[in-house]
Amino acid sequence: MNSSYKVNDKIKEVLHLSKPKTNTLYEKSIELRQRFDEEIRNFSDGLWNYCRYLTGSPWDGEDLYQETMLKALGGLYTRWHPVNLKSYLYRTATNAWIDYCRREKRNLGVLVEAEEPTEEFVDTHNIEEALEKLYELFTPRQTAVFLLMEVFQFKAEEVANIVKTTPGAVYAATNRMKKKLKKIEFETHKPQSKDSPQKSKIIQAYLNAFNRGDLEGMLSLISDYPHYEASLGFVEVNKEEMRNGSLMYGLPGHRAIECMLWGKAVIVVLADSDQGPLIHDIQYQEVENNKIVYHRSFFFRKEFILAASKELGYAAQLNKPPLNWVDK
Repeated sequence: MNSSYKVNDKIKEVLHLSKPKTNTLYEKSIELRQRFDEEIRNFSDGLWNYCRYLTGSPWDGEDLYQETMLKALGGLYTRWHPVNLKSYLYRTATNAWIDYCRREKRNLGVLVEAEEPTEEFVDTHNIEEALEKLYELFTPRQTAVFLLMEVFQFKAEEVANIVKTTPGAVYAATNRMKKKLKKIEFETHKPQSKDSPQKSKIIQAYLNAFNRGDLEGMLSLISDYPHYEASLGFVEVNKEEMRNGSLMYGLPGHRAIECMLWGKAVIVVLADSDQGPLIHDIQYQEVENNKIVYHRSFFFRKEFILAASKELGYAAQLNKPPLNWVDK
């Protein structure tokens, strides 16, 4: 064979190898995530509330929900049989929470079978207040059983499988919990966070820069190596990534205000509309040595923002590119 052909073939081979591949693992993972989100769409609101009441806090519930999403998506390859997605998600959330409580050395509780008369759960108090007290009144496994049976309408056999007990123990536990709940007076107590003077000063400067559209002023308040996160969206770990990534096109031009949300001071980003201000994003920051070292955004978190909108009294922005939550 002519040597020039061999050289040309080698050049073609090198050129082919140097071309960027389109089906990278990253791109495939994005496609899988989008498909997964579509498949669980009908379960996500209920699952978020389950996590909220299981942990006794919207903030801890949000963390558990996010951990559940990551574990559920990552663990699908271990399921060799057809998957009931709803049960799979709630099982993943329950296991993640019980594992956390076990690490924290909490009493997980034992579910004992017993013959007891069936009780109806007729709550004369605010139902949400009662559900938010489950964390304080009962063990993690009892709380999971009650929520799954009485609120999310799983069958006793399904609940027993999720929390690793027997159907008889599920019935007995729910009946005992109903009796106890009927006797309790509920008082709403919302702890308020107290920010240090240092943090308040930096956050006020952040708000002022954001509302002026002053990107460089805002960046000057952030550490060179922050953890800059949009939950279940992206993570950036230095200013270079921020400049070339989420802040490539500057600030969004919306108005930011400071609010208390479920006992925590947060920044609420509001977008103007014909219907009035809409919640575009919710953020909070952690400050150390006069720099923002941790920034968390809930821009991508539909269930969280919808729940927060009820608490704050602002409607949520449902169509905000690249997201469109209308009719979803």
